[in-house]
Amino acid sequence: MGLPALQIEDLPHYTYDDYVNWEGRWELIHGIPYAMVPAPRKKHQRISHKIAFQLESLLENCPRCDAYLPVDWQIAEDTVVQPDNLVVCDESIEGEKLEETPVLVFEILSPSTGRKDRVLKYRLYREAGVKYFCIVDPETKSADVFTLKSSEYEKTEDFQDGKVIFDLGPCKIAFDFNEIFTDAS
Repeated sequence: MGLPALQIEDLPHYTYDDYVNWEGRWELIHGIPYAMVPAPRKKHQRISHKIAFQLESLLENCPRCDAYLPVDWQIAEDTVVQPDNLVVCDESIEGEKLEETPVLVFEILSPSTGRKDRVLKYRLYREAGVKYFCIVDPETKSADVFTLKSSEYEKTEDFQDGKVIFDLGPCKIAFDFNEIFTDAS
């Protein structure tokens, strides 16, 4: 007779205290570690850089909002993620991690993270109260933009070009998706 099937409760459950001692890049979602390897591809990095540059420019005159590249965001004791690009308003990152909910998050899909970004992080960000969540697909040069309304995400539309107005609270920005896909090969 074979061994009994492995159950989820049989797996180790990690916390932030475990996470900070690991080498390399990881995310921790509901106590389960996810390796952040291999490193993002050139196209992914190029798009992330363009998002960061545009956010920095758009937020230049907004003293209460800041754009960040991947930083540890601790959502719960057993959940730490590193969004590709994010905007935080009225709070700053103090110490080694962000504990407040960003108002805007961009995740750039890659072959190894697509399902995690579209399913796990979609749910995490919705439950954490991220107002705007953008899933960027470098292969199709498009983005799905979701807006949180009544605790649920509504898809604004698919963007390959054009501007989206993000009302961040302290300021509004007109983000141009065409700029991030230009020469993103």
